Amino acid sequence: MIRPLGQPGDLGWVVMAHGEVYATEFGWDSSFEALVARIVADYATDHDPGREAAWIAEVDGRRVGCVFCVGGDAEGATAKLRILLVHPDGRGYRLGGQLVDTCMEFARAAGYSRMQLWTNDVLAAARHVYLQRGFRLTRQEAHHSFGHDLVGQTYAVDLTDRSSTPIEVTE
Repeated sequence: MIRPLGQPGDLGWVVMAHGEVYATEFGWDSSFEALVARIVADYATDHDPGREAAWIAEVDGRRVGCVFCVGGDAEGATAKLRILLVHPDGRGYRLGGQLVDTCMEFARAAGYSRMQLWTNDVLAAARHVYLQRGFRLTRQEAHHSFGHDLVGQTYAVDLTDRSSTPIEVTE
């Protein structure tokens, strides 16, 4: 089930789950959890409900995933997809795709014409979900963050192009 973020504990779960999952799977340090905490705090204290939203994925009543849609530019044309996560307990249910689809549908309905996201190249499963939905790599750059040398990647999709719906992509 995908539901709007808003139940007690949702915000804390998003931060905690990101910190634990990325430390376990990629060895990332607490600076990543701090980044997620800033994103979550900014959303919680100052978001426009008509233009920004967040969702939680649940399996058997347990939180197992999340995604946020926030404003991305001063002109109001670009939305940002932020902090997509599917916890290991929620994998295999195609929740990543459902969360991204929900985020994209909201962004279209809110009047955004474009969506972008920033990720790192080591996150192959998420990249596959993005590519299936029409996102294209627009920039990449090496950086040292979260205790590791990484390659940051920016992806974008035209939300007015209705062909930006799930397609089969092979890498």
